[in-house]
Amino acid sequence: MKQFIVVGCGRFGSSVAKTLYKMGHDVLAIDGNEETVQNISDEVTHAVQADATDEHALRSLGIWNFDVAVITIGSDIQASIMATLIVKEMGVKFVVAKAQNELHAKVLYRIGADRVVFPERDMGIRVAHNLVSNNILDYIELAPDYSIMEITALDEWIDNTLIEANIRSKYGINVMAIKHGNEINVSPTAKDVIHKGDVLVVIGHNNDLKKLER
Repeated sequence: MKQFIVVGCGRFGSSVAKTLYKMGHDVLAIDGNEETVQNISDEVTHAVQADATDEHALRSLGIWNFDVAVITIGSDIQASIMATLIVKEMGVKFVVAKAQNELHAKVLYRIGADRVVFPERDMGIRVAHNLVSNNILDYIELAPDYSIMEITALDEWIDNTLIEANIRSKYGINVMAIKHGNEINVSPTAKDVIHKGDVLVVIGHNNDLKKLER
């Protein structure tokens, strides 16, 4: 069990905090709005009203004892940067920060953030791919040129083994897993058969993945 601190409890921050708590971890949620703190207090370990840019306030909470800090402050970029800097300087081992744009992300990395996320952008990408193609169930960008995709088995693959479907040579992608109902076959072999309704988790270059969008 890890100890998390989530700074900023808007829609994204509260979702992160609640999910971590449901997974069995200790979660301290911090927000400057009293009503927001009250609304989330029953769904996390502790909820505190505090100014995330107040070093004294954060120090009084023993921030350095936490394994991970998640800074999800929304539109106030200055507050986001200050909070990230403070928790990092206080010795939190791993700091994740939400960014509004690439410049904001560069600053966050420069001051010590270990990981920067773009929830709105990433969700926009996933929704867009889902809208363009009926067979694309999920889409996650790993890097500017590479992504992971969940795709419903194409008709031409059904009742064929992976080697018979010739997915790697035809599309230039690798199959990481096959979901069949509630069962998940991780690292499938060339002899595993693809059935109707199966979902394949594939990884590859974005240009190659586009070939699957129908």
